[in-house]
Amino acid sequence: MGHEKSERIQTSILSRVEKKALVWLAGRQPRWVTSDFLTFVGVMGAVLFAVGGMLAHIDLHYLWLGSLGLVVNWYGDSLDGTLARVRHTQRPIYGFFIDHTLDALATCLFCLGLGLSPVMRMDVALLIMGGYLCLSIYTYISTIIIDEFRLTYGKLGPTEVRLILIAVNTLYIYAPWRETHYAIGGQQWSAFDLIGVAVSVILFTLYAAQFASDRRKLAVKDPLKPYRPESEK
Repeated sequence: MGHEKSERIQTSILSRVEKKALVWLAGRQPRWVTSDFLTFVGVMGAVLFAVGGMLAHIDLHYLWLGSLGLVVNWYGDSLDGTLARVRHTQRPIYGFFIDHTLDALATCLFCLGLGLSPVMRMDVALLIMGGYLCLSIYTYISTIIIDEFRLTYGKLGPTEVRLILIAVNTLYIYAPWRETHYAIGGQQWSAFDLIGVAVSVILFTLYAAQFASDRRKLAVKDPLKPYRPESEK
């Protein structure tokens, strides 16, 4: 994580079950599978999601390709660090650099794929991307400043977000109301656009709540120093 002493914060709904599953999978990977390989597999999953979203304009069932991409991304992105820990081959600085640099790319691919699909307006998808990237940046800042590597916020983590996207894809394929639109503020909004807005509001709310909490703690840890002009010293 760049800082070996950083505490990993995992409070999501599925974190306990997921951790056991990842350790089980890591112990059964062939020797030729490396953490770097899995990281790039995760990126390829994000590419699949984007391609599936774009092709959904031709046939909605291509959204299943997008959902498969989410599973592939989970497998690569979640397993790369676990594999290194199980094999005792951690590279804290290099691993942090590669993993999270490519995470940012994958996030962009997910949101662009969503916006280029028939599921959601691009502006709504970009709003979601803004909220997710704000939380990602906050995670990296917390790792450096307070030695906490926050993998989840509240009960939500990357795995839960992937499951929400799979549910949205599935609903869009089968929901008879997907073509229903509502006129709000002079704009046409589908139910899925409104779901996207709700997701972005949740992301920004989690960001603001965590910021307020950590700001109070850091203000005590690093208190304001009284200003004394040179003439008074």
